[in-house]
Amino acid sequence: MSGDAAAGRARPGGPFPRARGGAAGHRARALGLTFSVAARGLREDPLLFAVQVSRRLPGGVRTLAARALALTPGPVGRALAAWWQDRPGAVVAVLSGVGRPSRLAGELAVQVGRPDLLPQVCPRPTPALRARAAHAVGDLSGAVAVAPRALAERYAGERAVLRGEARPVVRPVVQPAVRPAGRATASGGEGVRVVHLLTNSLPHTQSGYALRSHAVLRAQAEAGLRPTAVTRLAYPAAVGRLGARVVDVVDGVEYHRMVPATLPRTLPGRLQRQAEMLDALVAARRPALLHTTTDFTNALTVRAVAETRGLPWVYEVRGLLEETWLARQAPGLREDARRSERYRLWQARETEAATAAAHVVTLGRAMADDLVARGVPAERVTTVPNGVDERLLGATTEPREARRALGLPEDGFWVGTVSSLVGYEGLDTLLDAVARLRAGGVDARALLVGDGVARASLEQRAAELGLGDAAVFTGRVPRERAALHHQALDVFAVPRQDTTVCRLVTPLKPVEAMALGRPVLASDLPALAEIVAEPGAGRLAPAGDVAAWANALAELAADDALRARLGEAGRRFAATRTWRRAGQTYAGLYARLVERA
Repeated sequence: MSGDAAAGRARPGGPFPRARGGAAGHRARALGLTFSVAARGLREDPLLFAVQVSRRLPGGVRTLAARALALTPGPVGRALAAWWQDRPGAVVAVLSGVGRPSRLAGELAVQVGRPDLLPQVCPRPTPALRARAAHAVGDLSGAVAVAPRALAERYAGERAVLRGEARPVVRPVVQPAVRPAGRATASGGEGVRVVHLLTNSLPHTQSGYALRSHAVLRAQAEAGLRPTAVTRLAYPAAVGRLGARVVDVVDGVEYHRMVPATLPRTLPGRLQRQAEMLDALVAARRPALLHTTTDFTNALTVRAVAETRGLPWVYEVRGLLEETWLARQAPGLREDARRSERYRLWQARETEAATAAAHVVTLGRAMADDLVARGVPAERVTTVPNGVDERLLGATTEPREARRALGLPEDGFWVGTVSSLVGYEGLDTLLDAVARLRAGGVDARALLVGDGVARASLEQRAAELGLGDAAVFTGRVPRERAALHHQALDVFAVPRQDTTVCRLVTPLKPVEAMALGRPVLASDLPALAEIVAEPGAGRLAPAGDVAAWANALAELAADDALRARLGEAGRRFAATRTWRRAGQTYAGLYARLVERA
């Protein structure tokens, strides 16, 4: 059953004893929650609220409005138009030439991560804007010191959580929840019950995180486990999905929602409410253990419930979010951000979460080594790599055939990706390399499948390079069509930048490309080398080195037999990384943890 079809089913009411009124009550709470948060934003800072809401308008509306605004003579109007079009680089370029300072210009500078522009574009910022500028570069105490009362309260709450001074506490129960007697097995039967706390999920969020979560939950069910998933407090109402159900069912996987009548103002209050609602679900489901994923705020919630109920809990480290935050900082601000209060505390809390869990799961060897270096005993770390659906391994569609099915030109040498289009993916390097190949007489073409904040700037870069229809941007595609886009490529590219997060985190999509027999060209970084070079599934090139990337692509374009050999090696490697195997790994791990508990 497809995700879209399966998502149409829901259980009225849900499992939470405190959730009254069933599905209708859930929607009423979501609507009330959204309006209360909106009213709070309007009351506290109308301009900021308007800027943030404008980014949530439908894409078509924003595009039309941006085109009209871009024609206005004022630079601030053009900067706002670029902001609506997800072009942060263009925002900075326009703001750098602003002659008349304004608060809107200052807000935009902070929103795109360039608070260093404030003296130029808004030399007399409001206290709230000064606080947000300090917060943007990780100076939490500085932000608290200058912020107005309501904003200072929120920032102080965040700082208290990061310092470890504020944690959720669940009221102890007289007797722990009764755990099921079943054991995890390789297939079928009464398996271990486990509750997963997730940040987001299908069908409302289509991201690598959500897709891995869904694959893991399905694999666990297939392996005989009994998983239940619940998403963070106020999701998906927090992302504007006001009509979402209290329980979504996608491909047989249940996603429960925790939507309170009101949302606490501060992070400590939200984590406390989240822990209480999670505990209600745990009391209803009586799992044998709990499982959550980065970031550490999820771990704080699960740890509070697990310790009260006497349950083991697993922390799955899928990324290093403090490093992701650092990678998104402007290059000139990155070292200051690395030394910032926020970065140091965030890193400390992530380490604490990993060392406190009964067991840690992560994605690859590079991340496992980093966790051990932080003090997590190696015997408490298990690698469960990103996997593939076994059905992909038997697919034999040739690139020309796939391109014909998608309505793309059959000729040419096509390279590209199926991924989120964000800055650290380094896709500008790929476009530059394709342009260099074309200048050398190779009919190279780029296919970029996906969406993200870097899409507009990448499209602009492709236009500047004169790539025309040799660079195709599809936007997001349905899950069931993603494989066909993989198959349309002659080479799958992963030109990630050389940042800490990219050196440690292994992505999902290259393994899917390998399962489909496509060779991979990736940046020469540890997390990519272990899945590309070691199994002989592709080639590596230095991150950001356009000439080296162009040379590697030229070699692959000229040698059909080489591409075939690399593709077959990749398919053999992907066969060792199926979701079925992942499910069996989880089943074995859970059985050991439950036995020792």
